[in-house]
Amino acid sequence: MSNNHFVWDSYSDQPHVIKDRAYKKAMRRKESKDNIKLLFTSLFVLPISIIFMKLFKGKVKTTNKDFIGLGVNLDKGNFQQELVEELGVKNLVIRLPLNDIKNILSYVEFANSFNKNEKKNILINIIQDRENIENHEILEKNFELIFQNFKDISTEFQIGTTINRLKWGFFSTLEFMNFYMIAQKVKEKKYPNIKLLGPSVIDFEYYYNARAMFNSKKIKYDIISALLYVDRRGSAKNTQYGIFDLKNKIDMLFSLVKLSPKAKSDDIYITEVNWPISNTAPYAPTSEKECVSCEVYTKYMLEYFEIARNSKKIKRVYWHQLIAPGYGLVDNRDEKILKYPQFYAFKEMLKNG
Repeated sequence: MSNNHFVWDSYSDQPHVIKDRAYKKAMRRKESKDNIKLLFTSLFVLPISIIFMKLFKGKVKTTNKDFIGLGVNLDKGNFQQELVEELGVKNLVIRLPLNDIKNILSYVEFANSFNKNEKKNILINIIQDRENIENHEILEKNFELIFQNFKDISTEFQIGTTINRLKWGFFSTLEFMNFYMIAQKVKEKKYPNIKLLGPSVIDFEYYYNARAMFNSKKIKYDIISALLYVDRRGSAKNTQYGIFDLKNKIDMLFSLVKLSPKAKSDDIYITEVNWPISNTAPYAPTSEKECVSCEVYTKYMLEYFEIARNSKKIKRVYWHQLIAPGYGLVDNRDEKILKYPQFYAFKEMLKNG
């Protein structure tokens, strides 16, 4: 991130919580008008989406090979290519932080390195920072640079991520929408064939979806993206607010997509999900309370993919991520590669159907 309020945690691959309370309070106050709009939009939209969610039927017919995706990261090293080939996964998502845009050619080379044996479907996840959120002139130039450099590698770009967590940089849904619309402007001007993903809300906080998907802005999402974690509930079959297990969370998200005038298609990608692994602190992204053993992780992972695919409402699920000692498929601590049990289950899943 671009200033000292945003500090990256290299163990869990996410920003630390912002410690400066005065800064957070001031930024929330600055964006309070949009948060009021979020509240009123949610009170109107969300009940309607719940009423209709069982009426909309999914039509996605796919194979595990097309349905399953995986996150790979530049900073995790160049043995990931071999692991990807072993798994047989063809859908990859790669993070590209705007605060590291000066090294864009390294990301281009990294993405290209997976195409040697078989061309992969690569989604580029463009991660925001405050400089680019606040300076749209810089942002437009950076989107142009990214789309130009990746034009022969990818046609899909997730514009921003985790928009409902202050530590990731956005202080309102309006800030995200203005950010996204710069990407849309560049696309419409020069790159009409690419697809843009948003709004990338994490967890079951669909009031942010309501604001991002029902508004007066001239905003259009080619594909709806979500980071639909359920790990704090344990199994994907466990419920939140009484009735919302993973299946019903998917049904409600699909209902929002069907009702929204901002969604150009019914396509939904879940671009990030996992469970934290016990006894891996500080690499686990949550407290030990939410962590599970590798055996339970494997069970939950298989359940998640089965539920999402059987819904026929999700086009793709990207597991986050290949290498991460605290939540991934592979442990790379002590400069050794240890394949967790979930690595082999993921591989088997890709083979079957």
